[in-house]
Amino acid sequence: MDRPERNEYVPFSMRIKAFLWDYVFILAYLLVVFGFSFFAQPLLLPLFRESPFSAEMTGFFLITLPVSLYFAINEGVYLHATWGKRKMGILVRDKRGLPVGLGRSLFRTALKFAPWELAHFTIWHMILPSTYSEEFISFLLITDYGLISIYLISPFYNKKKRTLYDCLAGTAVGYKE
Repeated sequence: MDRPERNEYVPFSMRIKAFLWDYVFILAYLLVVFGFSFFAQPLLLPLFRESPFSAEMTGFFLITLPVSLYFAINEGVYLHATWGKRKMGILVRDKRGLPVGLGRSLFRTALKFAPWELAHFTIWHMILPSTYSEEFISFLLITDYGLISIYLISPFYNKKKRTLYDCLAGTAVGYKE
């Protein structure tokens, strides 16, 4: 099989496969959190019932932040790829083909997971009493669906197969040499 050239960009389907491999780690971590939360229920349950803000922050620190750090650190230092990307032979690099640093990787990851966190924010304000109007919550939900849609279709509309968050972060996913 021919090795792809350095300037070739990976198809979106390969990125999805890499993410599915990474999801093995995410699921393992979620099982650990679930086990921890079973024993810490008396401490955690009030945080998820107090207000949308405390529920959001608790979820962020227990799930979103660790998962985001998994991506940012793995893609921004030494190997420049998560386990799933390494398994697929791809990595994150800048527009010139050079490895990204931790700062750019953190920015890319924040953009990548923004819809996820916006969904959490919106859902908590739908479930718990909120000071925001139903119209505003609906607007946030529609915005979230729109952003997710743009993220999913953006690689199909540029020759470098970059997502919107890659374009904004100045990154691309390419083949490992």
